[in-house]
Amino acid sequence: MTTVIGRVLRCLAPAAVLVTVLAGCAGDPAGDSGDGAGDGIHGTVTVFAAASLTEAFTTLGEQFEEAHPGVDVVFSFAGSSALAEQIQQGAPADVFASAALRNMEDVVGSGDITAGPITFARNRLEIAVPKGNPGSISGLADFGRPEPRIALCAEQVPCGAAADKVFAAAGVAPKPDTREPDVKAVLTKVTLDEVDAALVYRTDVRAAGDKVTGIEFPESDKAINDYPIAPVAAAPNPAAAAAFVDFVMSPQARSVFTMAGFDAP
Repeated sequence: MTTVIGRVLRCLAPAAVLVTVLAGCAGDPAGDSGDGAGDGIHGTVTVFAAASLTEAFTTLGEQFEEAHPGVDVVFSFAGSSALAEQIQQGAPADVFASAALRNMEDVVGSGDITAGPITFARNRLEIAVPKGNPGSISGLADFGRPEPRIALCAEQVPCGAAADKVFAAAGVAPKPDTREPDVKAVLTKVTLDEVDAALVYRTDVRAAGDKVTGIEFPESDKAINDYPIAPVAAAPNPAAAAAFVDFVMSPQARSVFTMAGFDAP
């Protein structure tokens, strides 16, 4: 990488080439330094993203930093409803990526998102059980039985709202032992064998690897979540925010989402 110090040293070349070197230094814009400054993208970009995006966005953040060496990507992963509320209360975020349209619409309605949100991925629920399936869970109907220990997302979180839709479609009255603030907290209950079954996203089952077993069910088609993304109106780093949103919509990002188990919008 050509640094400012490197350019100064070149300017201290022998007198025979001093005029030529000085001309080259004067004409060497900051963008030629290879540090990402030439495209106007630098500094920190803070991304508020749904918990279910943790693995995919962490990978994208690393790739984005490689493409823009002058940028640091900082993530805040949580339930979409909690993130929306934080943005509405003035939390300094550059980008918001939600696991459901409703939470994004709330932020648009409050004026904290002014550029039109773009849907970049879709996700669906899957049953997650501990390795070995100790509760002998076979389908959604088991969530209505009193015996299994059940974990679901809180109703206001996208994964909880989606769960309510699939239970309604299946005619099942669930009996959860716990409602968690986001999907990763629900998944943790499964991996620690604290519950016999939970509803999480298909992507979370894939991310957990052999720690859990996933069970698909047909009613998942009734509650497919669209994931929208948009720069925040009061973004501290609007240039980096816009660039990150563009990157999430790129073919490179699409391959990451596909590997993670997301569907294309």
